[in-house]
Amino acid sequence: MDGYVQIYTGNGKGKTTASLGLTLRAHGAGLNVYIGQFLKKGNFSEIKALAKFENITIEQYGLAHFIKGTPSDEDIAAGVEGYKKLSNILKQNNHDVVIAEEANIAVLFNIITEKDLLALIDMKPKNVELVITGRGATKKVIEKADLVTEIKDIKHYYKQGVTARVGIEK
Repeated sequence: MDGYVQIYTGNGKGKTTASLGLTLRAHGAGLNVYIGQFLKKGNFSEIKALAKFENITIEQYGLAHFIKGTPSDEDIAAGVEGYKKLSNILKQNNHDVVIAEEANIAVLFNIITEKDLLALIDMKPKNVELVITGRGATKKVIEKADLVTEIKDIKHYYKQGVTARVGIEK
């Protein structure tokens, strides 16, 4: 099976949810999935659920806080270390689907470079499906991808003060 590069970007809710739906579908087909989450650390609901599946591996490359403004040296170090792990995962070619979650945001925050993300796409083995999520996908990343979905924010209850709910947004 040929693998392609998919991008889920945009300001709307659902980029991670879309990649998790793909993960569930891949699991059902017996495929091995690796998810690397940039900028995240914590026992979110999807972490608990995915831990129950043998052929799904999920690792987090962030610290236990939300980055506001300029990332700290520690944030950058965690992201760079995650990038190295993700690169090794692709080079080992033991997974059918590899998801670089929030990788576009990692580029936006200068945790990794656009050049780094383009290098991940270039090193992707022919048989691997690579999924990259996060707001702000760059023009070059979009051009290099095979499938790009922009999730548009039309209306969101967050604007009325509703915070992330367990099991729905986190």
